[in-house]
Amino acid sequence: MASPNDPTLRSWIDIPPTSDFPIQNLPFGVFETPERGTRLGVAIGDYVLDLYAVCQYGFFEDLDLGPAQPKVFRRRSLNAFIAMGRPVWRAVRQRVSELLRHDNPALREEEAMRACLLRQSEVEMLRPVKPNNYTDFYSSIEHATNVGTMFRDPNNALLPNWRHIPIGYHGRASSIVVSGTPIRRPNGQRKAPDADAPTFGPSQQLDFELEVAFVSGRTTELGSPVHIQHAEEHIFGLVLFNDWSARDIQAWEYVPLGPFLGKSFGSSISPWVVTLDALEPFRVAGPVQEPEPLLYLRQLDAHNFDINLEVVIQPENAPQTVVSQTNFRHMYWSMAQQLTHQTSNGCNLQVGDLYASGTISGATPDSLGSMLELAWKGTRPVPLADGSERKFLLDGDTVTMRGFAQKDGIRVGFGEVSGMILPPKE
Repeated sequence: MASPNDPTLRSWIDIPPTSDFPIQNLPFGVFETPERGTRLGVAIGDYVLDLYAVCQYGFFEDLDLGPAQPKVFRRRSLNAFIAMGRPVWRAVRQRVSELLRHDNPALREEEAMRACLLRQSEVEMLRPVKPNNYTDFYSSIEHATNVGTMFRDPNNALLPNWRHIPIGYHGRASSIVVSGTPIRRPNGQRKAPDADAPTFGPSQQLDFELEVAFVSGRTTELGSPVHIQHAEEHIFGLVLFNDWSARDIQAWEYVPLGPFLGKSFGSSISPWVVTLDALEPFRVAGPVQEPEPLLYLRQLDAHNFDINLEVVIQPENAPQTVVSQTNFRHMYWSMAQQLTHQTSNGCNLQVGDLYASGTISGATPDSLGSMLELAWKGTRPVPLADGSERKFLLDGDTVTMRGFAQKDGIRVGFGEVSGMILPPKE
């Protein structure tokens, strides 16, 4: 039985080489149409494979899915499917891979194909998971150094704890929305450096943050830490994540407890969850960690992933501009270390929870993951293709983030996460 990651696999569906969704990917998501209602699906090329229809045709009959099938494939989130466990995720991905291979005629019969395949352009994608909890980490050493240089001492940019602990904070799960959902400019308290008192009004420093988030795949008991060697067993997959930020609101409120209303007005995620299994061929070693982490955070082997990332800004009725290109491989703290630290005090995990990486920045000026860094606190405006420039985001701007891994001629991508800035409400 061929591995779903086998780079020699081909599908009977015509898939362009630039597609994010070849047969080696098969990410999971949730879609909706007026006729079918809500269904779980898998992306393949320009199509969505309807997993409920596949189940109805009997293609999952010999898989040990228990009494939950087929109704598990008609939910509004992946949570119930994820909760069935890693053996089930793998079995379903394996069977879907078999059905889509070029030499398997089972799904190519006209009636089955019409029932099971839809064009992505004909469906509405929903938020893929329902997170009860959301943690945002701060794990890019380049980003942390840049922020420390701007706001503190350039010679001591990192706080004393940064190299010892994956810094994070608990965010607002209810305001996480799927790609394509507009984001309204938030109101809040702001205090200018030369002002005696704060004022209330629309944020004047609205920003994006380029991040990747992982989805938890297991529920754990309160009081039960997860060992570093088993951390990745608790990860279902990854999504692109835009942690929108109102810098002026954040700057006034964050002392002494950290981010609050400057973050909770909205975060955007991509609709397709790329499984950790699909990303296995793209493992790489992370940066050398100095000093060596404490024992509970020490990891063997490679736990970073080579994922190319880019950010595009497009003003309303204007061309788009690529403003940042970087890579997830440079993250100082890995996902395994993040999850291990999250549970080290006994904090329990829940299926479907989201854990974002924090802003991903590289070492070069064109690889910075936020406007705060790209425009260097507003002192170096970023030129756009229409002749305008940005210190921060304006109403009508659409920010789109894309990501993909590529090796041996195989491209495993995430699609995109996108959102337009709307004016504030009075």
